[in-house]
Amino acid sequence: MAKMTTALSNIPPRHLFTQLLPGGIALLAALVFLRPGVLSDDMRPYINAYPYAILGVGIFLGWYFNRSRVVFAILLLALADAALLHFGVGESTGEGVGRTVFDLLSVLLPLNLAGYAMLDERGLFTTRGLRRLALIPAQVVPVLLVVLLDWHGPSAWLEQPLVNLRLTAWTVLPQTALAIFGVTGILLAGRYILLQSSAIEAGFLWTLVSTFVALHGIRLGWLPTNFLATGGLALIAGLVAASYRMAYHDDLTGLPGRRAMNEALLKLGSRYAMAMVDVDHFKRFNDTYGHDVGDQVLRMVASRLGGVSGGGKAFRYGGEEFSVIFPNKSTKEAAPHLEALRRAVAASRFILRNPGRPRKKPSTPKPSVAPRKEVSVTVSIGVADRDDRGTDPQQVLKAADKALYRAKSAGRNRVMF
Repeated sequence: MAKMTTALSNIPPRHLFTQLLPGGIALLAALVFLRPGVLSDDMRPYINAYPYAILGVGIFLGWYFNRSRVVFAILLLALADAALLHFGVGESTGEGVGRTVFDLLSVLLPLNLAGYAMLDERGLFTTRGLRRLALIPAQVVPVLLVVLLDWHGPSAWLEQPLVNLRLTAWTVLPQTALAIFGVTGILLAGRYILLQSSAIEAGFLWTLVSTFVALHGIRLGWLPTNFLATGGLALIAGLVAASYRMAYHDDLTGLPGRRAMNEALLKLGSRYAMAMVDVDHFKRFNDTYGHDVGDQVLRMVASRLGGVSGGGKAFRYGGEEFSVIFPNKSTKEAAPHLEALRRAVAASRFILRNPGRPRKKPSTPKPSVAPRKEVSVTVSIGVADRDDRGTDPQQVLKAADKALYRAKSAGRNRVMF
């Protein structure tokens, strides 16, 4: 619980908002517009095409971006929808085969969604990917056998009440399914928090909610197709958001990447300053202590850059280089903030991990007798601004890079103009 609370506090509020927003808007729109009798008959062809469009687009994007979990989940939703339609939505709230299929789906859907959400990506047409795909027909076959044999035993088991509460007036879902939806919802919400607001995890969370609405809404006369398709739409939105983040953000440092910087340069006005930041002797860190330590150094420097004052926006430029853009500021106005940044990095204590220390904390840690080694990390900074001759952003960037070279030539660990 403490780990989850810490992880939640570390998620920027903006990320929480933007990652959760698309799926929430999709479900809200479905609740408002996709209920029976809301839209006119002229819209019926578009509504009928909606599930097929989600199926096609979802599978294509999942394949294109190599997101097998999204492909599997959307296939699962499509099969569940086909089963509900084939065996009759009306029967799902009564008795017979339709009720049996409904009960089985109400348990299998949340379990499968949670299972696929928690798997690591292993590709679509790889050996592991095909094995995971095989899990879907491996469940379809037993369900078909239950239907063909007209066996109502599974439904009778699932209909057994877990607690002494009469919920039939509120929902058609059995208590077993309600419990599974609750547990899987908590698991997916916890996974979303621990993974620092991953957009695809948010998509799976909204898909689970949409699936619950689809099954619960049968009692109200709602067509489950539309809400199952909306669950697929939430996954597509999460996939697009995650792909955007991969393209524009650096995974190692958490800062926006070079592509994001290039777009930010196009939006600048006529007055701005730009700084180039380079980690001093970074190659020596890698050669002496290894790339893992080098990555730790980059993350530490990036965390200081992310908190730069004066309205500056930091980016990972490439390698051990970073950039900071100060809109509406000159070099003289940006200099105090860059100097404060330089001092913050130099004052940070960077303690090397003991080579014998395990990567995961053991349950009964042993006290270390080896002295901890502390190393110094500094940065050199070059800064330039746009002059009155209409200098374009790339020229300012080159000027800042030349100033950085002068800072390194003058002894490093300094800010130069």
